[in-house]
Amino acid sequence: MATHRVTDSREVHRPDVTSIRYSISGPDEGPTVVFVHGWACDRTDFDALTRFLPDEFRVLAVDLAEHGESRSARDTWTIEEFARDVAAVLDAEGVTDGVVAGHSLGGAVAVETGRLRPVRVRHIVALDALHYLFLFGAMDEEQAAGLLQPLRDDFAGLVRSMVEAGSPPGTDPALKDAHFAKMAAVRQPAGTRAFEGLVAWDMDAALAAVRQPITVFGVRDLVTPEAVDRLSGRADVVLVDLGSHHFPVESPEGTAALIADVVRADAVTGTQAGG
Repeated sequence: MATHRVTDSREVHRPDVTSIRYSISGPDEGPTVVFVHGWACDRTDFDALTRFLPDEFRVLAVDLAEHGESRSARDTWTIEEFARDVAAVLDAEGVTDGVVAGHSLGGAVAVETGRLRPVRVRHIVALDALHYLFLFGAMDEEQAAGLLQPLRDDFAGLVRSMVEAGSPPGTDPALKDAHFAKMAAVRQPAGTRAFEGLVAWDMDAALAAVRQPITVFGVRDLVTPEAVDRLSGRADVVLVDLGSHHFPVESPEGTAALIADVVRADAVTGTQAGG
């Protein structure tokens, strides 16, 4: 059953005329969950999901720079810099022992946030992220160039191909069209530069550096055995049947249950930040 949350909108400032907007709801104390959206999306993707989380949870949802309501004049669009956006929010709100849950590109940002703030982040959750090895895995210059060429030649076509790649057989075409329309409207040049930042991100180095437990919730039809093997020993991969790559939007109640289970399991096992 959905809860009745009162949500406040706040802002933190960073260098390069950067203002990061975020939403916060729930009590001042209690388990904290921080949501980070995917590439070309925004924090409103978590609005419905948040209402299904327990009332005692404090919930933050962050708009990364030049996404949603956040704005920036900076020139750096790496995953690490996006993580600094999130870290600034954690610092502003005094978050300790928080769970950071990121969807798609946000999953990479969540990992880097854990590396930046090991005391503030106790668990990292990737929502259909990290397991797409053609995007998150290490690649040579030729592979990277092949992935980035459509970004410059046919941006809309790239977005369409990404939506298709994240859609299991039988996905409603209207749903795919809705995801495409939202992502294709991302602000530029940040949208293009953010994709370049994701391609350049060194996932293996980041996973080796962080010490927090990592849980990957991946769409069953989209997770390959190779990806499970690659993440084995560093992330717990859990297969889900909640929709497409955008399942946090499509199945908010089911996704909220997954997040709540992670938070409660940590409480039982006594997982601590930086552990």
